[in-house]
Amino acid sequence: MQNQYDPRTTGVNPAATTVGVPRAARDAGLRSYMLSVYNYMASGILLTGIVALLFFNSGFAAQMVGTPLQWVIMLAPLGFVFAMSFGLNRMSTATLQTMFWAFATTMGLSMSSIFLVFTGISIAQTFFAVAAAFMGLSLWGYTTKKDLSGWGTFLIMGVVGLLVALLINLFMQSAAMQMAISAIGVLIFAALTAYDTQRIKSMYAYVAGSDMMGKVVIMGALSLYLDFINMFMFLLNFLGNRE
Repeated sequence: MQNQYDPRTTGVNPAATTVGVPRAARDAGLRSYMLSVYNYMASGILLTGIVALLFFNSGFAAQMVGTPLQWVIMLAPLGFVFAMSFGLNRMSTATLQTMFWAFATTMGLSMSSIFLVFTGISIAQTFFAVAAAFMGLSLWGYTTKKDLSGWGTFLIMGVVGLLVALLINLFMQSAAMQMAISAIGVLIFAALTAYDTQRIKSMYAYVAGSDMMGKVVIMGALSLYLDFINMFMFLLNFLGNRE
């Protein structure tokens, strides 16, 4: 999403940061940078999946349902996201990396409950469908010449609207509204995947060779991770077969 680290909203000329750097070197550096982002993101998702499955198989996922611990586990990932976002400038790259792995772990604990609700086949099918969609959308965001920065405000408003709708439906418990929220959520996070990919790519010219590069890689991976997980959860709620 749009933020103070989005170079497309700063008015700074990226060419000024790459004067004298051969194009081949810039392209190789960009590929290495984006590969690092994707590696972090994929490793985080893998860690989340392993933790979720182990926690479910241990029986603890079922035991925590309806207890205060359930809410602690559900809200813990959000705490890590806020801590990483607001503490970015104060944290070292190593600290931010540790926070990312801790976030992915707590997300695994939080997501273990999906195995109590949905069939294993349904979860697997949804995961692979989202993985294929994510790769296509991210590739388009990376290669398109269209400037997607204008989507930022609209998508932020969409996410806020989704959160409000989810809170309202906690009290209404409307199945129809839940289906509508899930369908819209899939579309919003699909668009965010392309938008965030282009935003992360555009940052390279500003952070290449600087101390911020490692941090931007981790935060970029976090953004794509959240896009993937949210798209997965909304699609699972929309199409998943329940136990």
